[in-house]
Amino acid sequence: MTVFNAIIRRRLGVEKPKAFSHNYVNDQHKKIDWSIRITFMVMMVIGSIINIARLPREPYFLLEPWFLVFVLVFVTETVRAVMERRYAKNPNAYIYTICQLVFIFVLFIILFATDFFGIFSPEFSVFN
Repeated sequence: MTVFNAIIRRRLGVEKPKAFSHNYVNDQHKKIDWSIRITFMVMMVIGSIINIARLPREPYFLLEPWFLVFVLVFVTETVRAVMERRYAKNPNAYIYTICQLVFIFVLFIILFATDFFGIFSPEFSVFN
């Protein structure tokens, strides 16, 4: 992923973002991003309570924490791309964000479709 980001950044002429920081385009982007994050935190708490109450049965797929995290990443990065398209100094910044988002989701789909390349299959289990 680091190599992919470096190649795309270099080709699009986008500067490297600071590590472990939220790179907001402006104050409006910061407010929108935090409202999305708080909404998803509340949804995770409510979803966990609902799914725990359903324990003998199957939990609701749409309220699973891992699913909500994927949706959170998708929504926040989509908002970032829209804000970069409208307000960023570099016109290619939003293309970098979209490429990064697509790469992440293709990677996760491949990992889930292959059961993480068989890492979690019984043959590779450390506890057997």
